[in-house]
Amino acid sequence: MSRQLFVTTALPYANGNFHIGHIMEYIQADTWVRHQRMQGSTVHFVCADDAHGAPIMIAAEKAGKTPQQFVADIAAGRKPYLDGFHISFDNWHSTDGPENHELAQDIYRALRANGLISTRTIEQFYDPQKAMFLPDRFIKGECPKCGTQDQYGDNCESCGAVYSPTDLKNPYSALSGATPELRKSEHYFFKLSDPRCVAFLEGWTADGNHLQTEVYNKIKEWLVPKEDGQRDLGDWDISRDAPYFGIEIPDAPGKYFYVWLDAPIGYLASLKNLFTKNHGATEGAKAFDSFLADPATEQVHFIGKDIITFHTLFWPAMLHFSGRKTPNVVHVHGFLTINSGEKMSKSRGTGLDPLKYLALGMNPEWLRYYLATKLNARNEDVEFSPEDFMARVNSDLVGKFINIASRAAGFIAKRFDGKLGGTSAHGAGVLDILRQQRDSIRDAFEAREFARALRETMLLADRVNEYVDQNKPWELAKQAGMDAHLQDVCTVCIEAFRLLTIYLKPVLPALAQQVESFLKIEPLRWSDADQSLGAGHVIGNYQHLMQRVDAKQLEALFEPPADATPAPAGNAAAAPPAEVPPGAAPGGEAIAATIGIDDFAKIDLRIARIVHCEAVPGSTKLLRLTLDVGEDHANGSPKTRNVFSGIASSYQPQDLIGKYTVLVANLAPRKMKFGVSEGMVLAASHGDEKANPGIYVLEPSPGAQPGMRVK
Repeated sequence: MSRQLFVTTALPYANGNFHIGHIMEYIQADTWVRHQRMQGSTVHFVCADDAHGAPIMIAAEKAGKTPQQFVADIAAGRKPYLDGFHISFDNWHSTDGPENHELAQDIYRALRANGLISTRTIEQFYDPQKAMFLPDRFIKGECPKCGTQDQYGDNCESCGAVYSPTDLKNPYSALSGATPELRKSEHYFFKLSDPRCVAFLEGWTADGNHLQTEVYNKIKEWLVPKEDGQRDLGDWDISRDAPYFGIEIPDAPGKYFYVWLDAPIGYLASLKNLFTKNHGATEGAKAFDSFLADPATEQVHFIGKDIITFHTLFWPAMLHFSGRKTPNVVHVHGFLTINSGEKMSKSRGTGLDPLKYLALGMNPEWLRYYLATKLNARNEDVEFSPEDFMARVNSDLVGKFINIASRAAGFIAKRFDGKLGGTSAHGAGVLDILRQQRDSIRDAFEAREFARALRETMLLADRVNEYVDQNKPWELAKQAGMDAHLQDVCTVCIEAFRLLTIYLKPVLPALAQQVESFLKIEPLRWSDADQSLGAGHVIGNYQHLMQRVDAKQLEALFEPPADATPAPAGNAAAAPPAEVPPGAAPGGEAIAATIGIDDFAKIDLRIARIVHCEAVPGSTKLLRLTLDVGEDHANGSPKTRNVFSGIASSYQPQDLIGKYTVLVANLAPRKMKFGVSEGMVLAASHGDEKANPGIYVLEPSPGAQPGMRVK
């Protein structure tokens, strides 16, 4: 059935490259979009960079760029990911585009005219050195629940508690290290607690068509009154104070929309930008308004489970009360995990780098296929198993599907000049079985039950391979007088291969295009399953369509875990190490393999001053060091780094304060149980720690200053 669709994925924040979670979501949405296009639907598939907010502003300042240039540089790196994994967005835009500024302000004005905007004075933390109010994630301190240090201003990574920044103990600015001050400011609120909003959201969320059951069960907690009659659905703070990179609130000098207000409006802005590109500014604006006003238009969002509330409560209410169309469906997926439920993390050596995947020569459609075999319509995490990945691709995709064409195409080319023949009753029966499953597989794609669609397709491939094994074309080719039977069997194989390609095309678009070229046919659609190529149709020369996964590629894909802390070292007061016996390895360890100067240059070693040092509650090995590495001295106060070091057995915290040491400054930050470690302090120890205890933190000669590079 032909439909008119507006499809989006969640906007990636423009402060870094895509990670594998982005790619999984885009593949899921792209597969569904390709399925829709195969049945003749008109689809506008768009996305954009989420470009606003304090983190972008701060990152741009650190990089010495304007926020606009910083975002543009990030956006310039998107194409290799999208093209590399055959993701077919019709448009990619930015929330800092003029369309988003206009639409965000228009929606705000409509909400204000509807009596749903209010103001009130609130208290929030202010950094007196940076002269700015601090976002929650730029305030750190001790968790008010469990006391863990160095936790963010909105939740504790140790115990999972959620709280307000003002609840933190001993808070400090993550930007300057200064103690923040509580200051008052007038903020703007979207009145979600208004009875009109509550009534609308109760009806919209409970409709049964917009949300998955498990998603509805989660967000209805916001709407159900508690014992005291109050709901969790409170008014939503939608403003931030200057300095801020974002969209100005109309008639409110120095006030900007909170990034989460204008981000989803970026969906509409990207669509409008697409219409402008296709029709020009004036006609494009008319076409955009007409498209969204059309009752036949369906608005569909694909998002992750971490941003449910914004898309199922705030966003529909914003649209509805500004007089706009609300989403028809919000599809929510889980995270990509590894090692039996562990969320993928590059810093823990369990990350899957999309560009590294491509650089290793791994077929992007291996990953598209594997993820599709795991994806369904429920909000569930997707487990990536390297062993399962290789087995599914090699056994199912290559061994079952590709093998069908490779077993038949050569005989058609060599013995019958590339011409297909007729099909016997037996062969026609096999093809009928495949055709009968067309609607079931298509419906599975429609319902986002991709795993079921592929499972049914591979069962059909099994039937075809059974037919091949029963008729053994390689033996028929050796027997005199069996040409007609051979042509019949090989024709059935090619026809079956075409049908299976139709069923796999939403997942494997590049491979399907190769098959279309090989078979000399027009792009395949769902309706083509009702047809046959027919006797006399000439196919092209077959070239192998897909290689198997090489185990060495898969091994190289995953980085080994990085050690976040140095090996336990020692202190100057400890007993001296035993003398090194003649011929023994120096320090108890053999010298490592030779490296070049280019390898050494990759490690950025900097002089650091230990501003503060303290024990880590719950750990007998770690000390928490606060380091000045000479960063951001322009305002008179250095930015500090937090580093955990396994030296507690040999150093008292107070003995290290004020000393200088050497830091690996470009080591990727790593989340630990006790907080985030932002580098590694260098220390020495003997290879045999039991026989030769001792920790020696490296100290530079007098005169070295924070930030100096060790060369």
